[in-house]
Amino acid sequence: MNHQPVEGFSKLSKQRKIDWLISEYLSNDRSYEQILQQYWNNDAPLQKMHDEFSENTISNFYMPYGIAPNFLIDGKLLALPMAVEESSVVAAASKAAKFWIDKGGFKTTIINTEKLGHTHFIFKTEAHKLLHFFNFKLKKKLLEATEDITKNMRNRGGGILNIKLIDKTSELEDYFQLKASFDTVDSMGANFINSCLEQFGKTLKEEVANEESFSQEEKDSLQIVMNILSNYTPDCIVRAEVSCNIEDLKDDSGISNEEFAWKFKRAVTIAEIEPYRATTHNKGIMNGVDAVVIATGNDFRATEACAHAYAARNGKYSSLTHCTTDNGIFRFWIDLPISVGVVGGLTNLHPLVKFSLALLGKPSAQELMSILAVSGLAQNFGALRSLVTTGIQKGHMKMHLFNILNQFSATEEEKQHFVTYFKDKTVSHHEVISELEKLRNK
Repeated sequence: MNHQPVEGFSKLSKQRKIDWLISEYLSNDRSYEQILQQYWNNDAPLQKMHDEFSENTISNFYMPYGIAPNFLIDGKLLALPMAVEESSVVAAASKAAKFWIDKGGFKTTIINTEKLGHTHFIFKTEAHKLLHFFNFKLKKKLLEATEDITKNMRNRGGGILNIKLIDKTSELEDYFQLKASFDTVDSMGANFINSCLEQFGKTLKEEVANEESFSQEEKDSLQIVMNILSNYTPDCIVRAEVSCNIEDLKDDSGISNEEFAWKFKRAVTIAEIEPYRATTHNKGIMNGVDAVVIATGNDFRATEACAHAYAARNGKYSSLTHCTTDNGIFRFWIDLPISVGVVGGLTNLHPLVKFSLALLGKPSAQELMSILAVSGLAQNFGALRSLVTTGIQKGHMKMHLFNILNQFSATEEEKQHFVTYFKDKTVSHHEVISELEKLRNK
């Protein structure tokens, strides 16, 4: 079937959008309309609010919203909200939290909260000449020009921390940056940072045009390429860690505490040196981080991009977590660069986001950074604990069992049969289907 482009799709009503999709792509099968409508919220104002979160909305895409209890973080006992569809993520985090609760729990340290943005520009001039202009005139003008934008943020204790001129001409001809650092306090700060940067671009153009030390040819060469925040924030970073005497590890897998500590440390070391393993290792960390990021209305794409860029900061992709077993002490920690907010955006709008933040005791942005780092560390601990003892599939497939059974419309009675059947067996897709056929043939 040859599909035709559509004009003015965004201007169509929700119903007309659906009608067009069913007609154009779904062979006029109206059963798809029912699928979409069953996920609409019966509360009309609430549905309208969801419709306005994004463009061309035709339904809601639900994800499971679960709770991981028993997290002792810096002396506070918390239950973490997690929005995630992957089997065993919440279970692994909960199990890790319970493991560490009687060993002092998780400790966190905010290392820095600096966020970054750049005005990227092309300027055909000598670098030393531009640097002199920046140091003795432009920097002051940039700060003055953004005073109205930064006033409220400064009143809350944040604002522009510093502005630097960066010479990138060795990598791209005539390319320079204004690199600015910001403290956005409890907001993620994207709109604030971008507004400041756009003003930087305007002020740069105005000041260059009025600067007598530049020739007209130099002035005409100035091009503001873009003004945009960076989601790579290596100086907005939090550390989360756990530690205990090796003799107190008390793993229940049947191996000694010393062997568990040795196997665990070796698994982390492999992730530190082998990018193929590090990618999956860090993905597991982000299972925990992203689930809480989504539940608290923050941007999981930004946290992902930042974490993976940081993991490759030394020129080779490596583990975000680290482990030592020195002097009889097991220590496991993560340094996570992460930029999040607890005001603005969805945090003031989405009812479940409000619930999540209330559940966490209405944390500050720094406290949420700590919670997210702990969630990632716990998830990684749970995964590695399984990998070096029973193997990852035993626990994961048991969690996945109900997904398989639901695919075959299993009854509650059949589900209970399989819970008992796999009590001492490893779940496999093939085994589930085979046993289900036998059960139904009886």
